[in-house]
Parts: sequence; C-alpha cells; structure tokens
Amino acid sequence: MTLLEKLNREDRFANSIGVRLTEVREGYARAELDVEERHINGAGVCQGGVIYTLADLAFAAVANCHGILSLGISNTITFLKSAQLGDHLIAHCTEQLNHHRLPYCDIKITNLKGELLAVMTGLAYRTKKDFPYNSLM
Repeated sequence: MTLLEKLNREDRFANSIGVRLTEVREGYARAELDVEERHINGAGVCQGGVIYTLADLAFAAVANCHGILSLGISNTITFLKSAQLGDHLIAHCTEQLNHHRLPYCDIKITNLKGELLAVMTGLAYRTKKDFPYNSLM
C-alpha cells in the first residue's frame, strides 16, 4: 500500500469529511476538498476546522514520507480569506526542514482561482517507530 492510500484510508476523520490526498512526493504533498453544505458554519462560510483538517492531512503525508512515524506537536493556522460553498480547496504542504526529530513544514491553502485562503506551519515529532508503506504514490 502506498503512503497516499494508507493515509486516505486510515485517517478516518479526514476521510469522513471528504478530504483526500491527491499527491505525495518526498517533501511535498497536496490534499483537496470540495466545500459542501456540511462544511458551512453559522456565518455561512467554510468552518475553520475543515480547512485545518485539509492542511493537517497534507502535513501528515510530508511528515511521514521518510518512513518514520511522525506526529504533529505544534501547528499554527492563519485564515486570510473565507472559503465558500462550492469552492474546491487545495492544501500544498512543503517540507522546510527534514530534522531527525522535529521536521518543519509550511502549508498553503488555496482555491481554484489561486487565491490564498490560509497558511499553516507544522512541527512534528519523529518517533523511533517505522511507518511502513510500499511507495509514496
């Protein structure tokens, strides 16, 4: 099983809200989501936790792409523009530091128009456990 398949299947929460990894390379991952009625909050825009989960799945793929179980320990997200019903959201995660214990990533969330909706930073902790998969994609 590939890392992409493993995370798409085993991250049950992300799966339940419609988030999908669509690309995984060493040091890079992309996750996508279509904003549906179930994602809309009381203000009529996409709920921030949905956008966070989208970014977090891309972050998980990058943090674990080296085959070592890595868990997020600190994430900071800044919302710049609201996502709307019907938007197609894309999270682009790029590894900035492949540290042996504390890998660090930047994540950008955009819509199909290329508008920057949110930015997130992610710091993970690399355990001493393997995170096995056959290939990235």
